[in-house]
Amino acid sequence: MFLFKKVPTISMDQLENKLTQPIELIDVRSQMEYEGGHIAKSKNVPLDRIKSYKGKINKPVYVICQSGARSKQATDYLIKAGYDAFNVQGGMNQWKKSVKVGK
Repeated sequence: MFLFKKVPTISMDQLENKLTQPIELIDVRSQMEYEGGHIAKSKNVPLDRIKSYKGKINKPVYVICQSGARSKQATDYLIKAGYDAFNVQGGMNQWKKSVKVGK
C-alpha cells in the first residue's frame, strides 16, 4: 500500500506561484519524457536515479512527474533522506502553460 502513503503535496496553482521565485523543481520522469516537454525551471532526475539526487537539505524541493504517482514515491524517498520535499499534485497532466522541449 506504498502508493497510498500521505506525503506533503502542493497544487499546480501553488507551484505556478512559487515559480515566480528561484526554486528547486525536479522532474522524475524518464529522460525521453522530460525531453518531450518539461517546465523550463525543472531539472531531470529520473525516479530510478532519485537516490543520486544531491540537493540542499535546508531548501524545499518540489517533485513532479506525469500524473503524480512517481513524484509521490520520489517525495517519500527524499523526505526519508532528510529533504523538505513536496509532491506536485496531478503532475504535468495539470500543467497548462508552455513547456521546454529538449534538455
